[in-house]
Amino acid sequence: MTTKPPMSDGVRGASSDTSTAARPPGRPRSARADEAIIQAVLDMLASGTTVDSLSMDALASTAGVGKATIYRRWPNKEALILDAVATLKGPVPQPTGKSVREDLLLLLQSLCRPRSAREIRIFNCLLPEIQRNPELRASYEALVQRGRNAIRTVLHRGIATGELRSDIDIDLVIAMLTTPLLARMTVPWSLGLEKSSIPKKIIDTLLAGIAGPALAQDAAPAVSTPPPAGSDPSPTD
Repeated sequence: MTTKPPMSDGVRGASSDTSTAARPPGRPRSARADEAIIQAVLDMLASGTTVDSLSMDALASTAGVGKATIYRRWPNKEALILDAVATLKGPVPQPTGKSVREDLLLLLQSLCRPRSAREIRIFNCLLPEIQRNPELRASYEALVQRGRNAIRTVLHRGIATGELRSDIDIDLVIAMLTTPLLARMTVPWSLGLEKSSIPKKIIDTLLAGIAGPALAQDAAPAVSTPPPAGSDPSPTD
């Protein structure tokens, strides 16, 4: 009786070496399988599949991989979903450190970047689940914390350079910078504001209240010294 070789750790239909040659312990992960699984999750969420109804069997079928291939990579579907969403967010920009304003503008513009209709559908599908699933909410908060940590670093640097006041509440400032953008993503009202200008307006409005001596001095208008009383201000030859 002939036994069938084990399924390759990759996408079904991909060519594989079924010989009995020695393999290294824990077969290397297939990047092709990873991509197929991630895209399958995003496609299912974009089509309206809820987190509760998303099954590993359906996901394996959509991705064209074995269910064991998925579980070798992710302990549960919540972890898989968060990794899939992370691919949409992309890397956090690296501030240059030239100025607090420029660094904050770089970070907030990345939050305000245009999103495809597919991304919006995925986010709208996840939002109710994040609100009622404590485990998923905690994992999502950990994901977005990367961007908050980048803002936190900029604010600490601004305090050190004197661009920001030393007594500011950093967590509150982070919330005031990011919450308007996150709220607009959830409910896309225009409120009479040009979308591309929102990060700049938020930053400039907030900096007016938290600027330190270095920033305030740079922004202060030049003040001319009046001539002494009784002197003739007209030029002489």
